[in-house]
Amino acid sequence: MRTHEVTNQPPALVDYDVAADPTLLAGLHAFGAGWAEPKLHEVGRLAGSGHVAELARAVNEHPPVLHTHDRFGNRVDEVEFHPYWHELMQLAVAQGLHAAAWRTPRRTAHTARTAKLLVWGQTDAGHLCPVSMTYAAVPALRHAPELAARFEPLLGSAVYDFGLRDPETKRGLLAGMSLTEKQGGSDLRATTTKAAPAGGGAFRLVGHKWFTSAPMSDLFLVLARGPGGLSCFAVPRVLAGGERNAIELQRLKDKLGNRSNATAEVEYDGAIGWLVGEEGRGIRTIMEMVSATRLDAMTASAAGMRWGVVQAVHHARHRRAFGARLSDQPLMANVLADLVVESEAATLLGLRVAAATDRAAAGDEAEAALRRIALPAAKYWICKRGPVHAAEALECLGGNGYVEESQMPRLYREAPVNSIWEGSGSVAALDVLRAMATCPESLDAAVDEVAVASSEDARLARALQAFRKELGEAGELEVRARRLARRLVLALQASLLLRYGAPAVADAFLSSRLDGDHGGAFGELSSRVDLHAVMERAEVHTGAGEHGVPAPEPEVGTRSGASRVTRAHATG
Repeated sequence: MRTHEVTNQPPALVDYDVAADPTLLAGLHAFGAGWAEPKLHEVGRLAGSGHVAELARAVNEHPPVLHTHDRFGNRVDEVEFHPYWHELMQLAVAQGLHAAAWRTPRRTAHTARTAKLLVWGQTDAGHLCPVSMTYAAVPALRHAPELAARFEPLLGSAVYDFGLRDPETKRGLLAGMSLTEKQGGSDLRATTTKAAPAGGGAFRLVGHKWFTSAPMSDLFLVLARGPGGLSCFAVPRVLAGGERNAIELQRLKDKLGNRSNATAEVEYDGAIGWLVGEEGRGIRTIMEMVSATRLDAMTASAAGMRWGVVQAVHHARHRRAFGARLSDQPLMANVLADLVVESEAATLLGLRVAAATDRAAAGDEAEAALRRIALPAAKYWICKRGPVHAAEALECLGGNGYVEESQMPRLYREAPVNSIWEGSGSVAALDVLRAMATCPESLDAAVDEVAVASSEDARLARALQAFRKELGEAGELEVRARRLARRLVLALQASLLLRYGAPAVADAFLSSRLDGDHGGAFGELSSRVDLHAVMERAEVHTGAGEHGVPAPEPEVGTRSGASRVTRAHATG
């Protein structure tokens, strides 16, 4: 009798089209970016391939390593990456996930990019950090037109070109941000890094940064105190002519998640930089970058939700217990359907904020006002829901989900970071109040967005009324900032689901999140919800001839060669 015959285990979920997501596609068309659907499916088939799954696994099991000196004692400040990291970066840049959207003439370029990020974000989250930083650097850099003219074409290039070289001799660049310091954290006004004029319009920066995202980048936006106050500076890793700038990487952070990406403490020891924006208005300038990265943080959380629920549904469809498939067990079906509801609400809101970004760029003041309040509110709530969603999706796989080989622990570790980066939960919630105070039309725009569908469903009308009532209540608003942000986001999500989502999903969302006794745990949907109709929206089809394509052969080795690494100078 064979004791190790494998039965009652699901097949590997590979070789499927990640973009075959009905809510994603509905939102893509609803917000005017349907032209991008063919390319989105190309990205989806690649993201769902077994090859890319192997790349993602390997780069998380073999994180980057910092080399501060060579064997002779010379300072080198190099970050060593697994070769699969570079392949992931090549793929992401070639797909235009970095700064290409700023150079695309399409009016809905940012919506299309966000849709691609929702798909590609289901591979490895770590390499998306430099991709996101590069995307976000462009609107800030445009405050210095001469610098933008020099660097923006290279930041938007479709070529990933790593190595420590004069940036203007390269075929493509990456950008990062270097903001927080150990004494300040989110309080950027506590910055102590100094910037002194060095002649010719340049400044010399001296100071220590506690968290610098993507330290292998070619160009950083850095906050420092100049003669005119706290200002933003563009600081390259390598100066014109090939001389290394005076930037030292002190150590890499040993993080809970985001293991494939490097995050460093950086010392600026007289590094050369150039002013970006008005001197003394550095925080306002850098907020252009932070706003863009907030959109990506929210999108990454929504992508993680989708990946997690697809994994959970796939497992439950193939696993049997107590005489039936897990997905046919009533309570498990409730849990899975509830996970789908959360995921689809996050997806639609992410696309809606991206659409507001496009429309604001085209001069629509109402959309700019909507984005001002909806972005921090959505960033707060969706990123808060990510960790609990990941935990429940992992639990659907039982003990198998708790094992590293399932990749679910990676999702679980990754989930909290988006809530922390670009302003933690309270910072984002307080920014919602700031938007109401400094841009009153933003609240009007958000209420109008909800009201479009409030006449269609009494539950949404009541939720909108409750939100308005709480705004008018006596007492300190700041204490209730999180409640207000949550109420606003749930109303926005309900309105979007009513207009663009599946009726079964919209009904489940409104009956649980707005009009029910939903305790916060998943699996508490009403018995009248069509659970299987909702759950089916997270089913995917695998294999050639359906929605997938055969995975290409790995170009840089297999699992047996996964420990091989290549030395990438700090731009790798």
